[in-house]
Amino acid sequence: MWTADAKDVAAEAANDLRYRTGADSYDAVVVLGSGWTGAVESLGQQDIELEIADLPGFVRPGATGHASTVRSMWVGAKRVAVFTGRTHLYEGYGAMQVAHAVRTGIAAGADTALLTGSAGSLRNDFAVGQPVVVRDHMNLTGTSPLAGPDFVDLTNAYTPWLRHTAHETDPSLTEGVYAALPGPQFQTPAELSMLRMAGADLVGHSIALETIAAKEMGADVLAVAMVSNDAMSGIFGSANYDRALSVVQQRAWHLGALLHGILFRA
Repeated sequence: MWTADAKDVAAEAANDLRYRTGADSYDAVVVLGSGWTGAVESLGQQDIELEIADLPGFVRPGATGHASTVRSMWVGAKRVAVFTGRTHLYEGYGAMQVAHAVRTGIAAGADTALLTGSAGSLRNDFAVGQPVVVRDHMNLTGTSPLAGPDFVDLTNAYTPWLRHTAHETDPSLTEGVYAALPGPQFQTPAELSMLRMAGADLVGHSIALETIAAKEMGADVLAVAMVSNDAMSGIFGSANYDRALSVVQQRAWHLGALLHGILFRA
């Protein structure tokens, strides 16, 4: 599938989303990552909720910690489309499918994309349970949501003014570089050491492909990754997905309030 074809499918889904929710347009799109589903309760005022599989081009997320709905919400005067889960490469889907939600939200009018996820920390000064603003990413998935002759500039993939707004909302926030890998396996000790030496601060299985698609469509992007585990502990012991997921779920309400504050100011 070419980029233009993926955008055509997203436009069809966006038209259906607007029709079913009665919205003329959307101001922002939010994609909630692993364990973030509960954040929707404090993110804004709910209007209408739909099953995403009922919209063109969507499949039901299959990963643990992801819901299967899209909520039309209000954050102040802003209309926001909130996808309560996402699909991943490791579920057997391609990059175009992974980016379909963010493309749909932008096709529905959103000029701002807020992407979230959980991530392992590669730094000693990033604590488990700490949200981190993504400053940049390393796309190590071996794929792209773009296919065609046009190039896309990712120099400022994560919009500086949105990052500034995030820091105004919560001055305690720090920033980091996110390494995106396909999963579902966790990284080996050698891989973790390589990523840290290459300059990665966080490691996860999402965000990067959606960011690329959003930038190609001209949207501003902010990404927030919740530190769910100390990835470097994998060098000395085994990783535990359920424990990492629980860390994010326990803080979901506060994460939703953070997103609310950012969107309200943006």
